[in-house]
Amino acid sequence: MNNTIETQQLTKAFKGTTVLKNVSIKVPKGSVYGLLGPNGAGKSTLLKTLTGVLKADSGEILYQGNLWKPQDLKKIGAMIEGPAIYPNLTAKENLKVLATLLDIEEEQIVKVLRVVDLQGTGSKLVKHFSLGMKQRLGLAMALLNEPELLILDEPTNGLDPVGIQELRELIRQLSHQGMTVILSSHILSEVQQVADEVGIICNGHLSYEGRNNQKHEDLEQLFLEIIQKERRLQDVQ
Repeated sequence: MNNTIETQQLTKAFKGTTVLKNVSIKVPKGSVYGLLGPNGAGKSTLLKTLTGVLKADSGEILYQGNLWKPQDLKKIGAMIEGPAIYPNLTAKENLKVLATLLDIEEEQIVKVLRVVDLQGTGSKLVKHFSLGMKQRLGLAMALLNEPELLILDEPTNGLDPVGIQELRELIRQLSHQGMTVILSSHILSEVQQVADEVGIICNGHLSYEGRNNQKHEDLEQLFLEIIQKERRLQDVQ
């Protein structure tokens, strides 16, 4: 079994509108999987089903070759639609709250703060953090349980160019250490520079899945061709 997580014919609808349509993805162990798609394509909904926030109407999720179960969340770290943080606490205090809930030793807090370069924030409250600092805190929270699978939804929001580059390097480092990473974005360059595998989702279904050859022009052409094709099909319907 070479996939950390995969879905089989996953479907989800809200109030009669189908948001995911028979989506089947395969995320190889130790890879960085880039999930691309325009805004509203269904990326966040898919990631929420992988983390149990939403329940699919039909289809299956396999984790490490077995049907996904709530206990698998102990091995999954996630940051979806921004971090859930307490603004009147410090970065360390936020992590302490989560560590207590997860029964994690305090040494791990020190480790993840160092990994995301927030170890020097001291008594500064999170409400005074920049958006980029809040994103890094969210990443620290996702890494706190030393996950086998890390799921990041639009993680570069609010980061400056230096912060984006540092995040790319961190993701590659985590992958080299054996962690599997799913990274969603609507920005081609984010995925192109870091992903091993690419999945393109449009209008709720997976339109493409394959290796990323690291060439921006190839990925851009593929992405545009898929989006244009999907729009033509939608116009016909």
